[in-house]
Amino acid sequence: MGRLKFLLRPGWLVLAALVLAFAFLCFYILAPWQLGKNTSTEHRNQLIADSMEAPVVPITDITSGGTVATDDEWRSVTATGEYVQDADVLVRLRSIDGRPAYEVLTPFALDSGDAVLVNRGYVRPEEGTAAPPVEAPPSGEQTLLGRIRLAEPVVPGREPLVEDGVPQVYTIAPGPIGEIVGMPLLDGYVQLEADQAGGLGLIPLPQLDAGPYLSYGLQWVAFGIMAPLGLAYFVRAELRERRKSRARAAGEAPAPVEPVSPEPVAPEPRTPARTDADSDTPEVYMGDIAIPTGPFRRRRRSAQRDRSLPEDAPTENTSHDSAKLADRYGRR
Repeated sequence: MGRLKFLLRPGWLVLAALVLAFAFLCFYILAPWQLGKNTSTEHRNQLIADSMEAPVVPITDITSGGTVATDDEWRSVTATGEYVQDADVLVRLRSIDGRPAYEVLTPFALDSGDAVLVNRGYVRPEEGTAAPPVEAPPSGEQTLLGRIRLAEPVVPGREPLVEDGVPQVYTIAPGPIGEIVGMPLLDGYVQLEADQAGGLGLIPLPQLDAGPYLSYGLQWVAFGIMAPLGLAYFVRAELRERRKSRARAAGEAPAPVEPVSPEPVAPEPRTPARTDADSDTPEVYMGDIAIPTGPFRRRRRSAQRDRSLPEDAPTENTSHDSAKLADRYGRR
């Protein structure tokens, strides 16, 4: 354990705390968040797929007790009654087809005596974010076809407001909206289908795919596993470096290195002695040095003998030209 005392230093303690905190966030917050979104998306898609085959029912059949069951969301329903005039409410900060929009909510008085919010569709803002004028719903009794939706939660700090004389909210929460319009509303709302009385821009159904939430959740799980493994790798690397430092300090000899013998160098070939037979003065080549032979050497030797002989002594090997010069000018 003495080798791990360096882990008690402030730098290592901070690093360990950060790694543990990151792993905790991955396993208990980030991964469950993405995996939970994947589960809810799959459940929504299944409900939408089931509603395509389910028969249309009156809204009063699935709103007993004033609430809507979770498994009944996206069910096709009919509602018979009248629109409440001059009671429109706009929903802010919505996006339809990638563009900003206002959704229009209007209370609808049912023949049963209850009232339900009807989402009539959307309108586009004008001049930036200003709400445009909204067409009033038709009066008189109407029978509407739509899909039942669950109420949205209230967002803290996003209270209803009135802008240009029109009430506006951030979520479709029937409780607070009922207080604005002055009547109790069922805990849910109806989203109109196409070609319905009072309908505006049609809100499309969500795409029936799970999205990337499952892969995101698995990635956060992988990050939570990799963070402690990375810390263990750095601890192991530090231990290895400390072991090497102790070995150098103790004078531990390095591993013997096998000597490498130099490659033998072939001697430069020597040029064999040869005689130039075509030259007037034959030469013997010893390497790069030419040694003269033949008549030249004989003449040198005869000249040496001439200097040692008397003036009138005949010489051997005297050439024809030398004899003529001797007769004309004398031996010298």
